[in-house]
This record gives sequence, C-alpha cells and structure tokens, in this order.
Amino acid sequence: MTSQESGRFSPVEKRSDLSDLTREFNELRSHGRGYLEIRMPDSVFPQLTSSFSDDLAVIHLFTDEASVSLLVGDGTAPPEATVNVPVMDDLTSFTGDFVLGVDRAWEVVQNFAQTQRIEELGEWCEL
Repeated sequence: MTSQESGRFSPVEKRSDLSDLTREFNELRSHGRGYLEIRMPDSVFPQLTSSFSDDLAVIHLFTDEASVSLLVGDGTAPPEATVNVPVMDDLTSFTGDFVLGVDRAWEVVQNFAQTQRIEELGEWCEL
C-alpha cells in the first residue's frame, strides 16, 4: 500500500478489516493518488491491486505466481487514451481499455474483499 506518511510504496503487509481498508483508501484518495494490494489473510492468491490517480484507476488480478490480468475498463477513458497510475513506486501507463472510474474501482475492491469472487467483478484480460 502507498504509505500515507511518505507517499511511497510500503512493502509492510497490514491486516485490515473492510472499515480499516475504507479509511486508508479514503485517506489516499484525499491525496489524489495511491496503490493498494488486497488478499485474504489465509492465502497468497488471488491478489487484487488497485492503482489510482485522481478519478482514474486500474485493477490487476494475480491468480498465481505466473498469471496476471487487467480488469477491462468501464468507458471512463477512451481506448486510445493513455493514463498514468502508480504501481508500487512507479507511474505506469495504461490504455483507456483498462481504465475505470475510481468509484467503480473501489466497488470492485470492496466486492473482492467481501466475497473473493473474482468472476463477478467484471471482464478480465490475461496478460
């Protein structure tokens, strides 16, 4: 997760319930940018990451060590657009095909945290 103090990625894992995660997300959002990694406490995978800058977000899904997918965007950005969001400590560019509004991305994160049902979160594009 992006550290609120330094603004840089902190590799220290924290155990959070949904209310803690919501509070931390809202704090990061108030700074305009952030990166979150979410997984269940009893397993390494699946893992979801949410990267956002202002009102734009991108979500990655890791189902195992060798598999990563991107959630298909919601039309917030045109397909030909390029959007930069933080992934750990680097700004990374994505096409509009994989960009969601930050509110929609937060809904996806909450649904994942509550259900772990990745198939219900949307359409995934395996990389």
